[in-house]
Amino acid sequence: MSIASPHRAPGPVRAHIALGANLGDAIATLESAFVALTELPDTRLVARSSLYRTAPVGVSGQPDYINAVAAVDTTLPARALLDALLDIERRQGRTRDYHQAPRTLDLDLLLYGDAILALPGLEIPHPRMHLRAFVLVPLAEIAPRTMIPGRGVVTDLLAGVRDQATERLST
Repeated sequence: MSIASPHRAPGPVRAHIALGANLGDAIATLESAFVALTELPDTRLVARSSLYRTAPVGVSGQPDYINAVAAVDTTLPARALLDALLDIERRQGRTRDYHQAPRTLDLDLLLYGDAILALPGLEIPHPRMHLRAFVLVPLAEIAPRTMIPGRGVVTDLLAGVRDQATERLST
């Protein structure tokens, strides 16, 4: 396990990004977000999961989400990658009206290689990813043996979220 510099990637790093949306045409939004990921500087999209329909977690009265996970190889530092993801969200109309508000697009940096980071506004691995089927199921599809630092292998964590329904929509 390594502690990555928040300033510079030592070379290409495999990062995993969660994508989600539950406002507007969520499927089209996620497809557009995948395209935006391919356009990031010094970054290459290497895998993308199917799309999944999931119920909102921890809140009621919202539409279901469409979720996916992407894997990218990047030389962007973790903070720069997060800033680029936030910019993609803004371009898709994302606002942060209140905690757990519905979203036109949500992009979460889940993993950045095997780094463990705790910076203002950036915690890697994502602190709740191991508790969310909408993250683990699509992540297991594209990277089943990935180790989540401090938590374990993705496929081994699936049993803990089996009570959270996910519906695969596409490949």
